[in-house]
Amino acid sequence: MYYVYMIRCSDESLYTGITTNLKRRLQEHLNQSPKAAKYTRSHPIKQLEAFWVCNNRKQASQLEYWLKKLSKKQKEMIIENNINLKKYLNKQLRIEDYCRDIYAFDNDYDNMRIGDEKDDDKRSK
Repeated sequence: MYYVYMIRCSDESLYTGITTNLKRRLQEHLNQSPKAAKYTRSHPIKQLEAFWVCNNRKQASQLEYWLKKLSKKQKEMIIENNINLKKYLNKQLRIEDYCRDIYAFDNDYDNMRIGDEKDDDKRSK
């Protein structure tokens, strides 16, 4: 399983990335570890804005690619309402392949709850 995510940086810019472990990756960005993206090391992250669950790397890479091509305004519209993902990317992707997941956290990425984590084992099989 792969995740495509959008995080807001302290300067209000948006960073889009891909990972297999969202909690770990957010911690890397947050702690500005050497494994964090060069962009987030110079633009500290503020919060996770959205993420999508993808079945494989190909799907995730395609979504990440097209999201990065959107304007900031379009990305903000997708963050506001996921229906806009279809509006902006329906011609490039099969939107039904991408599930925007829910998350709950209080700026505590170690204790972040992603979707229904009890089903993680079932999803990966």
